[in-house]
Amino acid sequence: MDLSTGVEALSALAHATRLAVFRLLVRAGAEGVPAGEIAREIGVLPSTLSTHLMILGHAGLVRLRREGRSIIYAAEYDRMRDLLGFLVADCCGGRPEICAPLERIARDVQCCG
Repeated sequence: MDLSTGVEALSALAHATRLAVFRLLVRAGAEGVPAGEIAREIGVLPSTLSTHLMILGHAGLVRLRREGRSIIYAAEYDRMRDLLGFLVADCCGGRPEICAPLERIARDVQCCG
């Protein structure tokens, strides 16, 4: 992940509603959550949610699929892993005893994706 991609992803998550949406989708797993259910769970209007989902989508953090008349959103676990790896890539001035646990977490995030 390059710097501008990292900034875009972090910027997308730097809003309470978007972070709540992303965390909900991460918990939900690969099957995702319908847009209406996300709006109810988070407590936002569907029109407001649409904007937040668009920002998360542009950052590559969520994907959507259509099922009939429903739109289902799911977290992009590969992008989440890339972001975690980006954050710890140059960690701790080359002192692996400090960074190894963080790098392991970033590498081992395998759930649901």
